Amino acid sequence: MKILRIIVLVLAAAAAMPSLAQSKAPADKPAVDTMQILREKLKADKKLVVATNMVLTPAEAKGFWPLYEEYQKELQQINDRLATVLVAYSKEYTANSLTDDKASALLDRYFAIEEAELKLKRAFVPRLAKVLPGIKVARYMQIENKIRAIVKYELAGEVPLATQ
Repeated sequence: MKILRIIVLVLAAAAAMPSLAQSKAPADKPAVDTMQILREKLKADKKLVVATNMVLTPAEAKGFWPLYEEYQKELQQINDRLATVLVAYSKEYTANSLTDDKASALLDRYFAIEEAELKLKRAFVPRLAKVLPGIKVARYMQIENKIRAIVKYELAGEVPLATQ
């Protein structure tokens, strides 16, 4: 699980980078290209961690990997929404312009993202159960949850508390 820790720390750093990448990219090298390269590398590393820990039979793998890719694609949309909220908060915090109304609106957006993530998990578990035994479904969700928990922990350390 040491490789999982390394990958998760890199994922956390990448998740915290959107605003940094947007503001410091050279004019001849767009931030989107840099972030896309990093995302592809992290995607491959995460897939390796999942593959190593899932121990799938060939039949299980045939059914699992397309679902995994679909799940990751939908999870990336949730990650993008989260990054947008974090960037919005960062701008307000940095400008010292966070009001009660803005804070409430950002919280509402954050809770909607959390609900979307839970809805995604609930939607995929029955689909995974059609191609994997229950224990392997649980194992996969544990792997995803551990990675998400570490990423969220790292992000929480980077996000300053709201002040008046």
